[in-house]
Amino acid sequence: MKLILVVAGVAILAYAAILVGLYVFQRRLVYPVQTAPYTSVSELRLDKLQEVRFRASDGAVLVAWWMPAGPGKPTLLYFHGNAAALLNRLPRIERFSAAGYGVFMPAYRGYSGSEGSPSEAALIDDAVTAYDALRERGVRKEDIVLYGESLGTGVAIQLAGRRKVAGLVLDAPYTSLPDVAQLAYPFVPVRPFMTERFDSQRHIRKLDVPILMMHGAEDQVIPISLGRELFSVANEPKTFVAIEGAAHSNIYDYGAFAHLDRFLKGLSKTRSDVERLAPAD
Repeated sequence: MKLILVVAGVAILAYAAILVGLYVFQRRLVYPVQTAPYTSVSELRLDKLQEVRFRASDGAVLVAWWMPAGPGKPTLLYFHGNAAALLNRLPRIERFSAAGYGVFMPAYRGYSGSEGSPSEAALIDDAVTAYDALRERGVRKEDIVLYGESLGTGVAIQLAGRRKVAGLVLDAPYTSLPDVAQLAYPFVPVRPFMTERFDSQRHIRKLDVPILMMHGAEDQVIPISLGRELFSVANEPKTFVAIEGAAHSNIYDYGAFAHLDRFLKGLSKTRSDVERLAPAD
């Protein structure tokens, strides 16, 4: 009996230690900041790609990569995933640019040369600043389409509620971070302890903007069921595309660009029709 009590006590202490550890280190789990040296645009020697530096509201210097759009094409204000960096998203920038689309991709605090430490509040505030920085460079709000990838879907959704945009693209979205964490740690009651929440399900209900959601059917990081659940509460017009065969970060290896291209061309046609029918000043 004594041995059983000792084992039970050790198990309880170990479980408590896991709970404390997850609570204390949750930001490190949510934001696994890259430690590799930052590669600047000047080292890449790519035509048209620019490195933009701008100041956040608290003075932190943030880095973004900007590929200007071709004539009459929209610009994707792109928010990457929590384990990404600007350099490993360069293939996407080049793919979008080859079709004439612009890309403005800010790096989160602590990522790819940006100063500061990430948090939900800071990332949302920085997203607003990034939007304003893009507008200051002459990009019209009617030509800005928000693109969120994984963690970045939560950033893009909240920004869409604060600034006027032409559309919203969500790549591997989720209902909330606690929902994702609960699936990853089913033996731990994570929901009450998470400070980083990104409650996309609550925020997306308020949006009135065209939405494209794309989700890998084989995604094991953020199951497609969470994407479908988020889609169910979003307002029209909206489109959901399950990318068959794709996992979490490789949807463009399985034909996702065709869906993105179709969505963006549809937005451009709608915008052109509205401008054509608008009364002259």
